[in-house]
Parts: sequence; C-alpha cells; structure tokens
Amino acid sequence: MKALTKERTLRTFLLSQKHIVYTDPLDVQAGKTVTVFYNPANTVLNGKPEIWLRCSFNRWTHHMSPLPPQKMFPSENGSHLKANVKVPLDAYMMDFVFSEKEDGGVFDNKNGMDYHVPVFGGIVKEPPMHIVHIAVEMAPIAKVGGLGDVVTSLSRAVQDLNQNVDIILPKYDCWKFNNVKDFQFHKSYSWGGTQIKVWFGKVEGLSVYFLEPQNGFFSVGCIYGRGNDGERFGLFCHAALEFLLQSGFHPDIIHCHDWSSAPVAWLYKEHYRHYGLNKARVVFTIHNLEFGANLIGKAMLNSDKATTVSPTYSQEVSGNPAIAPYLFKFRGILNGIDQDIWDPYNDKFIPLSYTSENVIEGKRAAKEALQQRLGLKKADQPLVGIITRLTHQKGIGLIKHAIWRTLDHNGQVVLLGSAPDPRIQNDFVNLANQLHSSHNDRARLCLTYDEPLSHMIYAGADFILVPSIFEPCGLTQLIAMRYGSIPIVRKTGGLYDTVFDVDHDKERAQVYCLEPNGFNFDGADAAGVDYALNR
Repeated sequence: MKALTKERTLRTFLLSQKHIVYTDPLDVQAGKTVTVFYNPANTVLNGKPEIWLRCSFNRWTHHMSPLPPQKMFPSENGSHLKANVKVPLDAYMMDFVFSEKEDGGVFDNKNGMDYHVPVFGGIVKEPPMHIVHIAVEMAPIAKVGGLGDVVTSLSRAVQDLNQNVDIILPKYDCWKFNNVKDFQFHKSYSWGGTQIKVWFGKVEGLSVYFLEPQNGFFSVGCIYGRGNDGERFGLFCHAALEFLLQSGFHPDIIHCHDWSSAPVAWLYKEHYRHYGLNKARVVFTIHNLEFGANLIGKAMLNSDKATTVSPTYSQEVSGNPAIAPYLFKFRGILNGIDQDIWDPYNDKFIPLSYTSENVIEGKRAAKEALQQRLGLKKADQPLVGIITRLTHQKGIGLIKHAIWRTLDHNGQVVLLGSAPDPRIQNDFVNLANQLHSSHNDRARLCLTYDEPLSHMIYAGADFILVPSIFEPCGLTQLIAMRYGSIPIVRKTGGLYDTVFDVDHDKERAQVYCLEPNGFNFDGADAAGVDYALNR
C-alpha cells in the first residue's frame, strides 16, 4: 500500500506542473528518448517569439552537462512547445531551464529552483546527502505545536528518500523518555565554560543527539516559557554547531527552524564556516512568524535558502520587514503529514481499520466508540470535531460560535484542546460546564492534550473545523482528510492551499490535478463560519 501511495503521489506531483511543464512518457527512463512539453504562457517567457530548452542531468553534474541549447517547436496540443531529449544510461535526474534566446536573455528557472524530473532505471543512483536538523521540538518526545510534528515527519520522509538524516535536540527533563529507543551516553565536551553531555537515541527510526548543558538550562520542567528562553536556546545553537565540529561531522545541509534555532544561521556563517565546517549550506524554515521576528530576520539574512510551510503563507508574510529584503531566496513549500503515524488502516487507537474502500464502516465504528467513550447520545447526527490549541490565532471566538451553531442544527460537537493562557482556559472550563449541563448528550469539551483521543476524533467525526485567524500551514486539516473527515476551514495560509471548496474551487483544484475536498469561508466573523457550516 505504501509503495502504491508513493507511486501515486509522485505521479500527482509530476502532473501538477502540467500547465507549465511535463514529459512524455511521464516516468522518464534512462537510455530512452523523452519529449519535454513546455507552456510559456504561464511563465516569465509569455509572448517571447522563441523558446530554447537548456537541459542537463544529475542536478547539473553529469559529464555531458549541459546539452547544447535546443529550440522548441509547437506541439499538436495547443499552447505547449516541445523538444526531444536522449536520456543517458547513467542519469538519475533530468534538469532543465528555458530561455528566450539561444545565447540566454530572459530565463525561466522556476524562481531559482530549476525544473527537475526523476529518471528511472539508470545504472547510477543519486549519492545521499547528509542533513542535520537543529531544532528545539520533536514529536512525540518534545512537542508543543506543529514544529515538533514537522521536524519528525520531514526527517522521516527525507530519510525514506535514502538521504542520511540526524537531529540535534536539547535534552529536556520533561520529555517523553519511553519514545526513545537504544538511549545511551555518547560523549561529553566543553564549550564557553559549560560542560555539555551528549546522549544518543532513536526516535521514530531517526538518529537523535540530545545535548545536556550541565548548567541546568534544560532541567526546568518545560520547553518554553522561562524568562531566559533566548539565552537557553542561544546556548543550545552554539553547542550544536560545536558538537558537529568536534565530532568531525561534515553535513551538506544544516536545517534550522523558527526563532529558537535561528542563531544557527549566523553562528555558522560568522564563525563555524571558518573553523572547518565549511561544506554545509544553511536552510532556515519559518513555521510561525508571530514569535521572534528580529531573530528570524537575522537568520533570513544569513541562510542560503529560506522556506516557510505553505505558498499562501509565504505571500502573506512577504511584506514583513524581516522577510521582504530576502524574497529572492524565500519560498513556501507545503508541509506534509507522516502517513505511517496517521494511518486509519494501521491505528491502534481506533476500533476498526479502514481505507478509502471501507471508509463508511470504519468511520461508523469510530463514531459509535467515540460517542460511547465520551457519554454522548448514540445517534447518526453530524459530528463536528475540533482539535486545537485554544489561542487567539486559532479563532477561539469562531470556535465558540460554531459550537452553538452546530448544536442549533441538531449536531454533536467534540472539542479537544487546551489553552496556554489561564484566562482562556478558564473561559472554556466555564463553557464546558454550561454545555455539559444544557446539551449533555451532544457536546463534550475535553480541555487537555490526549493523543489517543485525537485519533478517535479524527476517525469518528464527520467534519473537522479549523477556523484559524492565520495558519502558516496547519496539519489538522491534512490529518482530517487522511481519516476521511471533511475539513471546514477559513481561507488563510496553508488552509487555503490544501482545502478546495466543493462549490467554488473545482477549477483551482484541477490546476493541481486534485478534486474539491472540503468547505472554506472568507471572513473572520460568525457569518463566514455559518456560510460553510450551513452548507
């Protein structure tokens, strides 16, 4: 099943560029001739009298590289131009850019990324890169928000592509130790007058090095929330680079995340690059611009590439002074979820395994189990699930309105989540007490964090509501779709990039070779939520 999914995903990705570029055949074979189709109408080369293909292989490193520029000619299918290319036997990747003249002029190089298409059946495999993530969160052992999920799932996905991945993390005293396998002492070294112990373990199949400064910075019972978080994480970033240097690691990529490991970018550029860690390129990813903009701006300046977690969010933040000067190296790449961790076919927290084939039976069983566990009426009423941290970013006003609206429409509501702010938590405790007495058989608010219950809600709900005021990417709506629950979302950030409205987004979905898959709404008011919920 996993192999089939992978194949289907790659195919969807290759087709998703079809309005600009695609190949025939779609899966390019080494040693064969392939036709490249290109539509300049959707690019910077729109209206140019000539288009030239400039092609190479193996990420521009092939010994025949690059092939002489080749003029493209009209194809039979309308606006696309075409050219034939013979693929060598030792190719694993085909690379191309397009230009207006044989000797250059204006180029379409996909905003500095170039076009790449994998080649199958070659006699050479792509050499693996060594990638090191330096981060302060990692699911499931030290997770506060989406950052922790992405560090784990991105690392697993890249490791799955036969790259070598390591993660460097602080050793907290509040982490979930039972999720670490083969845990052992690795080495000890000193930096800046502080002794640092290094431990090694495996988390979700990934190699993780845990740094434990002996000054107690990470023995404070929490990940964030101390008055000196900047100092704590600053020390960690320094210590992580020192560890790489002293261990003789020479990574190709150092990947740092958000304000908390942003200092890695400039510490590397200003110091460690000159001490012997000279091979690495630094990638910096913004998961949420709401915190630490000064640190983020400095990391933007010093990184080689900067990304954020969805194309729409990258546009939404492009005017921010921390981002605006660096748009030439900044792009939004959509987050994903780990299909092994979130898999209704293989999920020990739900009563019946299911795929898209038996989704009706699977979700019915999960809904009944959820209703029974929470003491709700066993009825075939629409059940709206809400799984979220209760913060203003997540649209708490809209969440409250949607709860009442759903109950007015004779639906059931289950909310799972807690608030870091005690005032908001208290507000929801009062709402829970009110609802549990007025609508005891149809509403349940579970104001805590409960991983097994979240799986039950994703499987048992008919709809999952995500009315965020802003949302860099959002994983909730992706997990919902994985479990066959229909997302209802506000049109912002990654929610807009992943949820296509059944009534309004058929054409927008088609561009990405996708089907409409949910409901979305515009405003940040009751009328907006109602518009989506009513439908």
